[in-house]
Amino acid sequence: MTHIAPELPPLDITRAAPEGGEVGPVQSGWKLAFTEFARNRLALVGVGVLIFFVVFCFIGPLFYHGNLLNTNLAAVNEPPGPGHPLGTDNEGFDVLAELMKGGQASLEVGFLVAVIGLFVGALWGAISGLAGGVVDSVLMRVVDVFLSVPLLFVVLIVAVRYGASVLSLSLIIGSFFWLVPARLVRGEVLALRVRDFVSAARVAGAGQTRLIARHLLPNALGVVIVNVTFQVADAILAIAALGFLGFGLQWPNQDWGDLLSNGVSYLQDGYWWQIYPVGACIVLVVMACNLIGDAARDSLDVRLRRR
Repeated sequence: MTHIAPELPPLDITRAAPEGGEVGPVQSGWKLAFTEFARNRLALVGVGVLIFFVVFCFIGPLFYHGNLLNTNLAAVNEPPGPGHPLGTDNEGFDVLAELMKGGQASLEVGFLVAVIGLFVGALWGAISGLAGGVVDSVLMRVVDVFLSVPLLFVVLIVAVRYGASVLSLSLIIGSFFWLVPARLVRGEVLALRVRDFVSAARVAGAGQTRLIARHLLPNALGVVIVNVTFQVADAILAIAALGFLGFGLQWPNQDWGDLLSNGVSYLQDGYWWQIYPVGACIVLVVMACNLIGDAARDSLDVRLRRR
């Protein structure tokens, strides 16, 4: 006798839910990463701080005009007060205006170095990882040679011999800061080049340039973006260290390191407004870049992304 199974009622999809939670719409990896990044409160704080300093340094001088060309010996080392919200320095220059001017150079160097590290490092690492063999060995030995050269030593020589400017310091510092992204991208490319989608692209006739531009670099871009945020902070610290040592930008150009170096000489005299404001600017910008980098790492890495 044939057994007939009872007919099951239709599934109510409006009430059904998997054990892992509700099923949401399918989203791209970058959109998921952006959503996760936006949920991170510390990341939003970092972005807000960085935007504030960009507006403060580049738009602030349009509304607050301070004399940074002619010394005013009648207003030397004045404490914060009317007319000078952050006081004046040993030459009578307004400290608030100097913070804006110095911040422009520091941020420009930081962003330019990050751009150089992003493009040069990503391209170098992708070519090295995809080519393999002798080409990979030669390119990585070049990276090892550059890593063995002390950055501060080279920058000091070039600054003394040829003078320092925003562009020259960015190029010199950037010529060393692309090395870490190159190694990171190479490692990602070595893992990606054996994937099925790369093999399929090869079978379809994709050349080396197309493989790098369309398949390898986009998939390795996550680690580079995370590293670039940290490089902005490192470049700002590097230019501040050079300025503090007296080998930074030359007057009338200046950066936060120059201001810090000038203020240290008068710290014992109680002129705190020449030290703490510029020190706070450096700390806050570097902290903001690190917060953004940490959040970007957590949002781009699926293993660290919250479910």
